[in-house]
Amino acid sequence: MSILHRRAEGSSVQPPLSQAVGYVVVLVVGVIIALVMMLITKVLKKTTGEDNKKTEMFMTANRTVRTGLTASAVISSWLWSTALLGSSYVGYDYGVAGPFWFAAGCSPMIVFFSLLGISCKRKIPEAHTSLEVVRIRYGQTAHIVFIILCLINNIFACANMLLGAAAVITAMSGMHIIAATFLLPVGVTVYTFVGGIKATFLTDYFHTAIILIIACYFTAKAFSDYQVGSIGNLYDLLKAAAERHPVSGNQGGTYLTMTSKSGILFGILHTLGNFGLVIMDTSYFIKAFSASPAAVVPGYTIGGIAYFAIPWALGTVMSSVALGLENQPNFPTYPRRMSTSEVSNGLVLPYAAMTIAGKGGAAASLLITFMACTSTLSAQVIAVSSILSFDVYREYFKKSATDRDLIRSSHFGVIFFAAFSAAFSTMLHYVGIDLGWTLYMLGVVTCPGIFPMIFTILWRNQSKAAAIISPVLGMATGLAVWIGTASHFGGEVSVATTGDVLPCMYGTVASCFSPIIYSVLITLIKPQRYDWNYFKKEKLALEKLENDLTTAHHHETPTGADDSGLEDGGVRNATLDTKVLKRWGRIAAFWSIATFLGHWVLWPLPMYGSRYIFEKQFFVAWVIVSIIWLWGTMLIAIFYPLIDGGIQQIHQVYQGLTHSKSIAESHSSGYKGSDATTSPSAASISDEIQEKKE
Repeated sequence: MSILHRRAEGSSVQPPLSQAVGYVVVLVVGVIIALVMMLITKVLKKTTGEDNKKTEMFMTANRTVRTGLTASAVISSWLWSTALLGSSYVGYDYGVAGPFWFAAGCSPMIVFFSLLGISCKRKIPEAHTSLEVVRIRYGQTAHIVFIILCLINNIFACANMLLGAAAVITAMSGMHIIAATFLLPVGVTVYTFVGGIKATFLTDYFHTAIILIIACYFTAKAFSDYQVGSIGNLYDLLKAAAERHPVSGNQGGTYLTMTSKSGILFGILHTLGNFGLVIMDTSYFIKAFSASPAAVVPGYTIGGIAYFAIPWALGTVMSSVALGLENQPNFPTYPRRMSTSEVSNGLVLPYAAMTIAGKGGAAASLLITFMACTSTLSAQVIAVSSILSFDVYREYFKKSATDRDLIRSSHFGVIFFAAFSAAFSTMLHYVGIDLGWTLYMLGVVTCPGIFPMIFTILWRNQSKAAAIISPVLGMATGLAVWIGTASHFGGEVSVATTGDVLPCMYGTVASCFSPIIYSVLITLIKPQRYDWNYFKKEKLALEKLENDLTTAHHHETPTGADDSGLEDGGVRNATLDTKVLKRWGRIAAFWSIATFLGHWVLWPLPMYGSRYIFEKQFFVAWVIVSIIWLWGTMLIAIFYPLIDGGIQQIHQVYQGLTHSKSIAESHSSGYKGSDATTSPSAASISDEIQEKKE
């Protein structure tokens, strides 16, 4: 794939690890994690009443996940293998501008989602997926259109992850790339099948902790290596690299500037593409619905701002190491530069890790790639599972579906999509498509539904016709512009020309913004004014008689809950005071605007316009701030969930396992006297008391 310039293709690099190591990490570690998750699920059911045979628990964790775990899950949701590999990839091509724009293309979108999440909590608190919102407001035709758009989003997102992760695993271990592609989803399928969304939250936490510890290790190891030594020496290495290979489109041809034409073009298409990935990914809505009302805004805001440091710091350090040391004998591709295909397959980070840490660096790269891929793949699998169960099976095949029916269909969805995503990624691999191609073109297919979906939640005037027609026209417009510009600039339509920056950027912009015009014009022709109260008339949470009730409706106001709606000994149910939710909405709007202005406007654009080339002291400060931010993100992701209810729930589980209390006493003390993450329903308590008696 051609980005800025083509590099000479060279002979393949000998994998530093054996195939056995690859299979152990991908298969054995994945299965071990799945078995541990199954055990945790069983223990939580026994000690806290969390029953994943109940649909509300399986799909939304009873809507009681707290701020700390929500923030950690948000960070994990964007810890794609693409984020780790892609940020280093664009840093290698564009210099310091690349990782910054990669980070700036993610954080504002994550924080903005807090506004959508709290709006859904206020307007339709019993929803399980965003598609239910579309169906209730516009009917079945719009529902089907958005089902297709969301599935396209999830399919390409999974392909993007699997292509990059499988390429790295193959390069590090020699494992066959198709074997890696099909085995990566195995462990994910098992623990998602058993544990549902709560398993996703807990494994997100575990994976995120390991990934961030290794990322922080890389930032420390880079400067303890004798070839680098210090940030100042790394600056000198980057200057020398630019003299050997000037960067087309960068100020002075240097890697040390934010004035990068291709860098800012990537920033635009990456920002819009990620906007689509957030809005059209039902897993983000599921996690918002799973969070308690008071956890949505702080969880997504903290998670979004903390996440910024990961692609910025890791991408800057590792791409700089690769650029600075690729002329050294211990660099894997020496004496040649990395080839176009190696860079596009995401091998910048692992090659840099091998250079500074040998086989240990290769093993660490393999592990974090595996962790990142499986963690985010779990969210994608549960998202598609929710679509197939709630939005397809329940709506079009069996409206009277019970808990058991929906859990069965969810299990089918988990298995089906895991297998399908692996097969689809394999097909893309064999036609010559890699991580770089999907990273650039992703926005073309994910963006058409962005504004119609936002308008569905925030704008009462969007008409039914506008919601149905505008995303379809937007998709057609984006594809036409993408293919047309690829033919114009590249002289042909091929994998190489459709993966270039300019065609992808033009196509993404057209896909994203044309539906605004279509929606407004169609709405003006035949306007409709929707009454938000219709949402609240829909009873979406499942209820069954005879002590088989899910826990969505039946929480009493917990002891210690104050009038602000904040969690103190528990959380309120979905009838939380409307004024409190509106206040959270205003806070979300403020942070959304502030994050976008800070990360995308006030910080980078003046640096771009001034044509500033980093001096040594400025580069040192730039790297130090990014590393401090990264280490702070690690502390937030690991310790905040423990402080915010995690330790109390661990204590509750310990008491449940070691004390001979009655189940009723155990649940009562855990619910009223602790900050447990979830609270049992009266029905689940009575069921277990009856079992105890029998």
